[in-house]
Amino acid sequence: MIDAALKEQLYGIFAGLEANYVLDITVDSHHENRNDLIELLNDVASCSEKIACQVKEGEGLQFSLLKNGEQTGIVFRGVPNGHEFTSLLLAILNSDGKGKNIPDSNIRNRVKALNGPVHLTTYVSLTCTNCPDVVQALNAMTTLNPQIRHTMVDGAINQEEVDALKIQGVPAVFADGKLLHVGRSDFADLLDKLEAQYGVNQEAVETTVKNYDVIIAGGGPAGAAAAIYSARKGLRVAVVAERIGGQVKETVGIENLISVPSTTGNQLAADLKTHLSDYPIDILEHRRIEKVEIDGKNKVLSATGGEKFVAPAVIMATGASWRRLNVPGEADYIGRGVAFCPHCDGPFYKGKHVAVVGGGNSGIEAAIDLAGICSKVTVLEFLDELKADKVLQEKVKSLPNVEVFVSSQTMEVLGNGSKVVGLRVKDRKTEKEDTIELDGIFVQIGLAANSSIFKEVVETNRAGEIVIDTHCRTNVSGIYAAGDVSTVPYKQIIISMGEGAKAALSAFEDRIRGVI
Repeated sequence: MIDAALKEQLYGIFAGLEANYVLDITVDSHHENRNDLIELLNDVASCSEKIACQVKEGEGLQFSLLKNGEQTGIVFRGVPNGHEFTSLLLAILNSDGKGKNIPDSNIRNRVKALNGPVHLTTYVSLTCTNCPDVVQALNAMTTLNPQIRHTMVDGAINQEEVDALKIQGVPAVFADGKLLHVGRSDFADLLDKLEAQYGVNQEAVETTVKNYDVIIAGGGPAGAAAAIYSARKGLRVAVVAERIGGQVKETVGIENLISVPSTTGNQLAADLKTHLSDYPIDILEHRRIEKVEIDGKNKVLSATGGEKFVAPAVIMATGASWRRLNVPGEADYIGRGVAFCPHCDGPFYKGKHVAVVGGGNSGIEAAIDLAGICSKVTVLEFLDELKADKVLQEKVKSLPNVEVFVSSQTMEVLGNGSKVVGLRVKDRKTEKEDTIELDGIFVQIGLAANSSIFKEVVETNRAGEIVIDTHCRTNVSGIYAAGDVSTVPYKQIIISMGEGAKAALSAFEDRIRGVI
């Protein structure tokens, strides 16, 4: 199942393993995926003397990871192919203390302080590009806190279970039987939710204060550029972010980054982190900034978990996130008919009727993708005409199972208590309201600036963007903004990179002029 080239890579990856690991397989002798699982895990085990497989008969199909004969708490109920193969490799490496996604000491202490026991189950699709981030984050937490247990479940081979739980979106995370999260997420967000549900041992949490010359809030293209340019000036620099890469990680293909003909969001995010690591920059990932305060010339950023970061200059590069409709019923049915990622959740609606709200490029691209899966796709655009590129409009009009309505305002998401059953919409020209019966809704209405925590400190416009001048300066001395969170026109990766560099140079100029 694993080709020779990949095996050679695995030999190198596993070369430094110190503990002994067993892939403990339990599988029904008649399970249709039995041979695939055993073959895959035997191939993995063959790449290291420190890894072995053992098989016993039982119900269903699963395997657990044992370290030196003891359960690690990590279980896979499925064949970890596709995107989840990396999750398997990282589970082994993290258990050995060598995984690349092991967080720094402050975040590790927060995980260790979680009250337990915590039993987590994540339902995934092997075609989902967002699922591995969640699986890998929760597996990493499991290796850090012995009271956490985490099981990954492939929904495709556990369909009855998925149907019984009425899951219509992945990844879907359940904590002791209670739905904790649906959809894309990261380590910081998941840790926040676990702390809220289970509480923490406050005595185990350390409050720290760190001082820098420049703090960059956000780890996307703008934040990375700002950090690198600041570090090249010899300054003490920190990047405080939920994840390096930011919104870029949710982009599948990138073909307009000049001099790079083609790349992916995940690859670009990895490249940004590699470049940052070439400089003496403190990369403080998995942090959510809760408050920004001004103390004389210093700016104080407080993060979840009690950490504080202090500097005379702060560059806000927190980017943007997907907009929500903010209509009745939407929040109630996220993961139960309301979705944001057609690539991840589209397969749940095979042969069904769905709506795409939004007529821009992302909305029309989603409609084209879904048309190949769903029986019918209804596109609803608020404005009087579609905003997507002409080539996309022509394509969508050629599809027989797609209908497009403009001047349509979404008023309410309708459900029966367990799932979405329809949408209430209004024709903006006639004011007439109608109900559309359907099975799912994909929200594709663009991005909103991640500026809420800064609004009490700096000026923002009606759209929530931080107002800047031509040098990325805000109305507060020593605070700068760059990229999608700011008023800079055209939200593009290459523009964000340039703006990040510009903000860093402006901050340095203000520093040598004695302004900050």
